[in-house]
Amino acid sequence: MNRFRTRVLKALAVGTGTFVLFGVVTGLIPNPLYVRMVPRTGLDYLFLTLTAGALALYTFQRTPDGDDGAAAAGTALGFLAFGCPICNAILLALFSSSALMTYLDPLRPVLGVVSVVVFAGLLYVRSRRSCEDCAGSRSAGSGAD
Repeated sequence: MNRFRTRVLKALAVGTGTFVLFGVVTGLIPNPLYVRMVPRTGLDYLFLTLTAGALALYTFQRTPDGDDGAAAAGTALGFLAFGCPICNAILLALFSSSALMTYLDPLRPVLGVVSVVVFAGLLYVRSRRSCEDCAGSRSAGSGAD
């Protein structure tokens, strides 16, 4: 029971920390350090919440052999979905602000949906794997009696 509580607390900390950190960095949570250049939308808040929630669930399910690459891809896509396209210094260095607003901004909702699908697939596969592990350990345990 204590291990379960630790996993829940860790997942809540990751989810809350992700929401606050990404919210402040992208300007979705208003702050004096950063001014967002594009208007905030309901979809931005939705994808921020879904990304933080998915990371919390992933942290809860995570095992040492974790699929961290898929989780990182889902997080990056989610960040691009709710982040300000012309405020991202890396993207701005690679592309012009007009190119980002013309090509990336309209794709942000699609990136958010892809992020959610990646996380949903990852969490589904991990839950199926843990169910198979539980079933395997139960049958191994019952055969030893």
